[in-house]
Order: sequence, then C-alpha cells, then structure tokens
Amino acid sequence: MRGHSPKPSERGLRVADQIQRDLSELLRLEVKDPRIGLITITDVEVTADYAHAKVYYSVLPDDPDQIRKTAEGLAACRGFLRAKLGRMLKIHQTPDLHFVRDDTVARAIAMSELIDRALAGKQ
Repeated sequence: MRGHSPKPSERGLRVADQIQRDLSELLRLEVKDPRIGLITITDVEVTADYAHAKVYYSVLPDDPDQIRKTAEGLAACRGFLRAKLGRMLKIHQTPDLHFVRDDTVARAIAMSELIDRALAGKQ
C-alpha cells in the first residue's frame, strides 16, 4: 500500500485486491474507449468505510500524449466502472474510484538507464 494511513484491515486488503482484479478484467473486456490503451492496474487502496478507492495504474507507451489520453478515458468511464463493480462486489457500498498514475515503472527504467550510462563511462 502507498499511503501513510493506518494499517488496513484484512478484509480491506481483500476488497482492494478484488477491486484490482475486477477493474483489470473490466478494462480489458468491457471498456471500449479508444483513449485507453495498454493499462495495468498496479495497486488499489480502499478507505476503511469503502467509500473511496485510489486506483493506481501504469500506461504503455509511457509518453505524455498517451498518459493524457488514458487519464481522460478513465475519467470518462469512471461511472461505468463503478456501476459494474457494484454488481460484482459483495460489499455494502461501492467505492468512488480515484485514478492515480503510477510512475514507478518509468522511474525504474530511467534509473536503469542512468546506471547503464555510468557503467559505460567507467569502461
């Protein structure tokens, strides 16, 4: 989990994992928005009352135009995804979805390139 909030309950972790699996499937099979290309749901954080869920995602290719298009596409289909999740989840409240881009992969690639350049300079 990414936040600095108190440790989530075991059930909260299970709900977050289920949301991650269900959203991945919905994005792959049911969302037809052309702005959403290769997207990976990397993590989900759910509040204790299940009212909100932060959905972390990464995009390929990792260029500014594709990132912008994906963010717009996710914002446009947020209600659709929440409604579908509401039918799939067995909890009293379907969380409001908040999409957050996860740039961990892009940062890791950039670090790897820096290390490669540094090592190449030593030879």
